[in-house]
Amino acid sequence: MHLQPIETKAKFSEMGMDSKILQTLNRLKFEHPTPIQEKAIPIGIEGKDIVGIAQTGTGKTLAFAIPIIHQIVNAKIGNRQAIVIVPTRELAIQVGETIQKFALPFDIRGAILIGGVHISGQMQQLRRRPEVIIGTPGRIIDHIEHRTINLKDFNILVLDEADRMFDMGFAPQIKQILEHLPTERQTMLFSATMPSTVTSLVTRYTKNPIRIEVARHGSVADKVKQDLYYVKKDQKIRLLEELLKDFKGSVLVFSRTKFGAQKICKSIQLMGHKAKEIHSNKSLGQRREALAGFKSGRYRILVATDVASRGIDVEEIELVVNFDIPDDAEDYIHRIGRTARAGLEGRAISFATTDQRGKVYQIERLMKIRINVLQHPLAFTPSLGQERPAMHSVSAPAQSAPHPQQHAPRSHHVPTHPQNTSSYPQRSGYGSSRPAQRSGYKKPSFSRSGYGPSRPAQGEQRSAQGSSRPHYGAPRPSQGSAHSGQSSARPGQGSPRPSQGGSPHPRRSFSRPGQSFKRSFKKF
Repeated sequence: MHLQPIETKAKFSEMGMDSKILQTLNRLKFEHPTPIQEKAIPIGIEGKDIVGIAQTGTGKTLAFAIPIIHQIVNAKIGNRQAIVIVPTRELAIQVGETIQKFALPFDIRGAILIGGVHISGQMQQLRRRPEVIIGTPGRIIDHIEHRTINLKDFNILVLDEADRMFDMGFAPQIKQILEHLPTERQTMLFSATMPSTVTSLVTRYTKNPIRIEVARHGSVADKVKQDLYYVKKDQKIRLLEELLKDFKGSVLVFSRTKFGAQKICKSIQLMGHKAKEIHSNKSLGQRREALAGFKSGRYRILVATDVASRGIDVEEIELVVNFDIPDDAEDYIHRIGRTARAGLEGRAISFATTDQRGKVYQIERLMKIRINVLQHPLAFTPSLGQERPAMHSVSAPAQSAPHPQQHAPRSHHVPTHPQNTSSYPQRSGYGSSRPAQRSGYKKPSFSRSGYGPSRPAQGEQRSAQGSSRPHYGAPRPSQGSAHSGQSSARPGQGSPRPSQGGSPHPRRSFSRPGQSFKRSFKKF
């Protein structure tokens, strides 16, 4: 697949930024900005509030990283400090790595505040008064409660992927953090979509923001080719196996649940592919190792959930597979935005069952497009107005016996249609007589007195064995014991009742998966 990045006519050298920032851009081979960078960087350098709406993978990180570094270096009055709030740990690490590349020439200190890392190491970083802090809402709140951070000195605020943070339920934490920030500050908010919750936040916590929209609401990368298969749930793995034979590049597979991600990854590994999984049950170290291996090509396939996928910034992902259709249509936009990043071509293929056509319609209505439905031997195309695909059915004769699932009254004769014996085998309880194969059937007898069918010749059996009928109040024998010379008393009054296998049921023990990954971010 031929990949062509999007280039604009503008150049970074024409935006009035610091010369050392330009040197870093040249060293990283950045010459032309993306559309969101072209519009946001000059406004951000001036210190104005920004509301940026751009699809995932358009270079939003650089759009606020360059203004942050430029303002810290060229602060005329007092010091400038910035705090960047992101939804997930992986995205925080990715943003920190990007900012660090531009902060090193100016000896700007930074700290990353995320969960999964011991808080004591982060406290040591905060004692050095870093100029830039990147963190997740939960861990930032932890430091506020421990009084290890004073946000009154931070006059630059960045909310990255604000819509996703609200979807994850971080609205109370974000509002609590904003209450600790000074009122006189610069706010830069970036989001792929603009729901009402984000709009209300912008109205309350920004001052005359400049709206920059390089993609309409619900849009995705222009070079993402989207396809859809309608397939049965138990056929998804087989269909995925066939698709992986046709694509040789990096593949990102999305699962709706972490348990589903585990099963999918194991199935892919059994196919002979190198695959890893990332989800909330994995420790931070395991997730970072999986991402690093996926970026380097050590793992060709990465299976992820929606939450863990935030921060996956890997170029040239050839295919994104929605193994499960997301519940939220906007999550679909975030998913397929992992391919075709920075204008590169990509492919997105989704699996859906027939009862998920409503979710597919919501996605199409949000993006204002029609997703192409493909044909495959394992897939099918549902007909219009049909809730489920028509299944192969056998037409029964008019006089044949009723199906057992139908609640028809029992008849006193067996239907004599010649096809009954081949098409509809006779079952017990239907007809006047039982089938011939059950003529020798004998119900098991029960050891308890007064339960089950009558037991013929029980007295003779007991008398022959030398045992007498047990008197009332005597302990009953267990179900598995015979009425012989064996003692019928229980082994002990306080002993646990044995199971059918002869041993008590073992109590299950559940261990907490994964260990916390301890690492201090000393360099940044």
